[in-house]
Parts: sequence; structure tokens; C-alpha cells
Amino acid sequence: MSRYGQQFGPDFTFLGVPPCDLADPESYAGADVVIVGAPFDGGTSHRPGTRFGPQAIRGTDYLGHDGSRPSLALRTDGLQDLRVVDAGDVEMPPGDIETCLSRLTAAVEAISASGAIPVILGGDHSIAFADATGVANVHGHGRVSMIHFDAHADTGDVEFGSLWGHGQPMRRLIESGALRGDRFLQVGLRGYWPGPETLDWMADQRMRSYEMTEIVHRGLTECLTEAFAIATDECDGVFLSVDIDVCDPGHAPGTGTPEPGGLSARQLLDSVRRSCLELPVVGVDVVEVSPPYDHADITAALANRVVLEALSAIARRRADARDGTTWDPARPLLDRSPRHTPASDPTTDQAEDTS
Repeated sequence: MSRYGQQFGPDFTFLGVPPCDLADPESYAGADVVIVGAPFDGGTSHRPGTRFGPQAIRGTDYLGHDGSRPSLALRTDGLQDLRVVDAGDVEMPPGDIETCLSRLTAAVEAISASGAIPVILGGDHSIAFADATGVANVHGHGRVSMIHFDAHADTGDVEFGSLWGHGQPMRRLIESGALRGDRFLQVGLRGYWPGPETLDWMADQRMRSYEMTEIVHRGLTECLTEAFAIATDECDGVFLSVDIDVCDPGHAPGTGTPEPGGLSARQLLDSVRRSCLELPVVGVDVVEVSPPYDHADITAALANRVVLEALSAIARRRADARDGTTWDPARPLLDRSPRHTPASDPTTDQAEDTS
């Protein structure tokens, strides 16, 4: 089949990167990153609208869509220093969640098998089952850990009479064996769900969930350092799943299940940057952007920057590995010297503490 493009609206790519067609492997052969949209909100339990998320994330920017974004902080251009292409959306028939997840799993698996990193734009969080499964099918079940930024654990069992929905993908991933419970790290949980029975199940799987009270008390930097050590123990790659509702609704109002008291936009961007600088990331998804509930594109703009921060950091990590340099977060912006000055502690100040 020819390129499907965007399921809703005109066919344009993420900030103007070249298009590709998943039906034509030659069109993404040699790519470092393949972006793909998953315009599905059939797993939503509260406010819908995330089917329009991929379109909003691709397009929300005040700069031209020229396929270039030099990062002031990282001194890389994630869209130029990496070969990034956009496959458009996976066709997802509304109301048929199992067909949608099956199609998305196949698409992500094809991207991962090509050697590229899949970056999936959601869509509600039910798509994480397909995203992480597709990657694990290539890298090996139990060989990929998960760093999961979210206000909610998404470990429900049967909800509304169904095994599938945006509150259940993490449970299904662990039950399927695609991911290990003891290499499943969650950051930003808060609020009043899930209940004790589900929390007991999570504890039995040896999951590690950082609730916001612990993050505030210990500091975000310390929690991430601990999580990263677990994520890289006996696993070859890390999947990064970012639910935009991990941020406080003041920073991300356009989402389906907002929960007050979350991370700031700055903390999320720094955390994503640090994750992709320090970890062998093999897949990323950004989910739960619901444009109908957004205000002035605040949430879509943040999600766009989450993607850019991830790509810029992956490019920086590869450049440092190639050149023997170390990114220094304390380096002044206008220091134009060609070499990086190694930081005494590369984790310092990369993620702002909440304490």
C-alpha cells in the first residue's frame, strides 16, 4: 500500500522531516529514528480526543517546519544529526482496540527490526502495550526495561468489562512476559487510583513506583539515579513511555485524566533529556495529548518538546560516544570552544528537584 499519511487531517510530517512508508522498507533503511502516529482513543475511560494527538504533536511549533532544530542546551540538532523520518499514522479503526493494537505492534516491530528507534505519537496510553511489545519482539522478551512517566500506574485488571484500555497496558505487558515487572520503573504517580488490591499485585511483580510524595521528599534527581540503575541491570535496552499527565494540569491541561500535583514542564523535559543521555533507549512513546481539552496548544507544545528533547539527547549521547566527550550541563551558552568540558557529576542539575 502507499503511504497512509495522517488519519485525521492533512499529511504533514513531524516538523518537516522526510516522509517514509512502512510498506516500503527501503524508504526507512538506514534511519536512526522512525516517527509513527497512533491516533487511537478507544481505550479512554474519561475525556476522549487523543486520536487527534499525533497531528497536534507533529505540528505545534512557532518555527518553520524545515526539518532542523538545533538544541541550545545540548548543541546538537536531533533532526539533522540523526536520520529521522516520519511514517505517518497507523490506520486505527475506531472501536476495534484489538485490531488497532495488532496493527501498531506490527508497525513498531518492523521499525525496530530495521535498526531504527521507533518514536510513537499517541493516542491514549493503551497503545503502550503494542509499542513496548513490538520493541521487545525484536530485542527479546525480558531484555527491555521500562521507564514510565505518568500520574497513573496503568496496572488495572478488568475495567468496564474489558482487559484492554488506557488504565491497563502495563499489567498486560508484564503478564505477557514482554517486560519484566522487576525492571518496570514508574515516575510521578499520585492521586487516588489504583486501590490496595492492584498495589498488592504491583508489589508482587516487584515493580518500582515513585509516587510524588517520595519524589518531593528525596528529590527527583536521586529517584531517577536509582531508577536508572535498576533499568540497566540485566536489560539491553530501555523503553521510555511518557504520559503527558505526569505533569501538573497547569502545565498540561489538554489530557484525558488530569491529576493535580504533578511535575512541572521543566522537570519533565530535564528528566526525558537525562533518560536519553544516560540510557540505551530503544523506543519512545508520548501519549494522552487531547487537543479538544488543550488551551493555547500548551500541552501539544510540551509534547512536541518532549520528542525534541529525546531526539536531541540521543544525538548528544551518540556524539559523545563517538568523540570521547562528555556533555557538561554547566557550560555557558556562549562558550563556543569546540571541546566539551567533562562535568564532575553528569547527573547534577540535569533534572530539577521538587524539594
